[in-house]
Amino acid sequence: MSTVAVTDETFDAEVKNSSVPVVVDFWAEWCGPCKQIGPALEELSAEYGEAVKIVKVDVDSNPNAAAAMGVRGIPALFIFKDGQVVSNRAGAAPKAALQSWINDSI
Repeated sequence: MSTVAVTDETFDAEVKNSSVPVVVDFWAEWCGPCKQIGPALEELSAEYGEAVKIVKVDVDSNPNAAAAMGVRGIPALFIFKDGQVVSNRAGAAPKAALQSWINDSI
């Protein structure tokens, strides 16, 4: 499963109402660190398959979801489980660190 693009309009349906844990990546096209973690998130999405959903929210096109989550800098990552935030982190990290964070949170 590849990452899913989520908008302000689809945020609740795709994230808060998901039956599986969701990793949300708030990012922007112009953000260098966001581009650094993008491939790792794609790989992790494929590895987790149906067990974990990884979604991306472009903050330039979808400012409401980012504002509602209090995002002040990107990349900002959140893990939702049963509709609630269970963990969050900011900044780029290597794939292994992201995977460890996800595994510890779900």
